[in-house]
This record gives sequence, C-alpha cells and structure tokens, in this order.
Amino acid sequence: MSPKLEWIKSSYSTSDGPSCVEVATVPDHILVRDSKNPTGPRLALTPTTWASFLPYASKH
Repeated sequence: MSPKLEWIKSSYSTSDGPSCVEVATVPDHILVRDSKNPTGPRLALTPTTWASFLPYASKH
C-alpha cells in the first residue's frame, strides 16, 4: 500500500476565489494538481524543474 499523499493548497486558494493548485511531494518528484479537481490529472515534476518554475509562478 502506498502512503497517503499530503497535499498542500496554495495560499491564494479560497473557497470562492480563483482556481489554484495543490502540491505534494513523493521521492524524486513534486506532484501538482488543480485544487478544484482533486481527482483529475496531475503533473509530476522533478525537483530541479519545480525549482526552475517557482520564480515564474511567484511573479503572478
């Protein structure tokens, strides 16, 4: 049995606010999903790719 993922919701996400993301970590990957569609598709990014993405995401 795989361990239960601990998803962390974006601080910009509210119950009536904009669509946001949630992230979870697993060995060797950062998982990203839509907070309004938690059973939908997920992105699996390497830590290096995630680190490269963060400066762009924090500007918006």
